[in-house]
Order: sequence, then C-alpha cells, then structure tokens
Amino acid sequence: MSFSIAGKTAIVTGAANGIGLAVGKHFADRGANVMFADLDEAALTREFGPSPEAENIRYFAGDLREKLTIANLLSATIDAFERVDILVNGSRQVIASDPLNPDDDAVETLLQQNLMTSLRLSQTIAKRMIKQSEGQQDGPAGSIVNLSSIAARRTHPDLMAFSVSSAALDQMTRSLAVALAPHRIRVNALAFGSVMSESLKTTLKDNSEFRSDIEDHTPLNRIAPAAELAEAAQYLACDASSFMTGQVITVDGGRTLLDPVAAPAH
Repeated sequence: MSFSIAGKTAIVTGAANGIGLAVGKHFADRGANVMFADLDEAALTREFGPSPEAENIRYFAGDLREKLTIANLLSATIDAFERVDILVNGSRQVIASDPLNPDDDAVETLLQQNLMTSLRLSQTIAKRMIKQSEGQQDGPAGSIVNLSSIAARRTHPDLMAFSVSSAALDQMTRSLAVALAPHRIRVNALAFGSVMSESLKTTLKDNSEFRSDIEDHTPLNRIAPAAELAEAAQYLACDASSFMTGQVITVDGGRTLLDPVAAPAH
C-alpha cells in the first residue's frame, strides 16, 4: 500500500497555528490539496496572505460550531478542489476547570468545541465522501483523523473538562468507525502528549519550569515538534493504513507509561 496522499483533498481544522497548521502544511508539501480552516481569520491571513500562492492551498475562516459554517466550508472545498478525501479534526480548545464548582461550565464548553464540532463536521463530510464514491465497488472512500489527547486517560483536576471532552472524542472515533465502515470510510484518532501544540507553547511562555517537568515525565525526554504528529496523521490518512479503523494511536514519547498523576497532559 502507498503512503502517498498526493492528489487527494484534505480539510484540516484548527489550522491557523500549532498542530493543525503543521499537519496542513505537511499534507500540502506531500502533494495533497488542503483547505486550512480556522476561526482565526487574521492568523490564516498572516500565514498565507490575502490569496495563497500555492495552487493546492486554500483557507476558510469561520466558527465551525455553527452548522451553516460547516456547510459553507464544504462548499468552498468542493468549489476549489471538486472533492474531499480526508478530514483532519484538529480544532480544539484547552481551558482550566474547577471540578468542585457547580457553576463552572467548562465541561459543557469543551464538549461543544472539542466533541460536537468534530462530530457535526465528520457527519457532513462523510455524506459527501459517500456521494462521491457512488458506483465505486471497492477501494477507500475517505479517511477521518481526529486529533485527541492523552488527557482522555490521565487525571489532573484542573483539566477535567479537557479530559472529558478528549475521552468523548475517542469514543466518537470508535462509534463513527463502525457506522462508516460499510461505506469504506475509515475513522481513527491520534492521542498526543508532550507535543508542541499552541496551547502548550502558551503554557511554556508563562511557566518555563513546566518544560522540564514535561520532559522529566516523558521517557524519550523531550517535547516533540508538531511535525512529528503530522507524519502520524499522514499514515492514518493514506492507503497504507487501509485496514485500520476505530483506533486511537498514542503519540506521546512514552508519557502515558508513567504515573498518570505525575504531570498534566498536553
């Protein structure tokens, strides 16, 4: 099977910075057509200019929590590239939560942002994948890759809302994998930790000692650049993983092998 994604069309959300941006650029460098989607239009414009120079790159700004925005994203992608073969759900938010405060709405907020946005987008894009594969008897119809977190399996009180939303995303991955398998659409996830996401970069700016803490609790003793996660995302998106679906692959330098309460997951 081929590791190539050249000529395929991918939508990558959360793509204005951090891991989403790294995944989108990696896909584009390997010949895929990529629609970079994010709420932060200013960041997208800074990254690509008013009009992207590369023929295989477009960007879309909007609030993907809104169903109309999701429909418009799909329309923009079809207008630009005529089809969609890969969806990378990278849009996510990390906020602190108080597990003992009944007025804290962080769990609800992150379920909406980190779970429901990915679910609604996956449902919409899957319908398009099914439609464009009509008459095709075999071969892949599409691949969905969810960017999750090892926080789904680790415990830290301040990150309860993020952990809950990550665990929900993992289960969504498994459920959609079964539902979409008859349509030859695969759904997998990458649960990462000790990877330089935008939220981790911000945390390290505010607390320089936190870097040493993460490295000390990561067996490979380093924080990985976002590009390393992009390589794993390509594997799940390409035909080389054609018999994998419903899997949550951990990319964390071995961090989940250690004491789960030793350090917060990012």
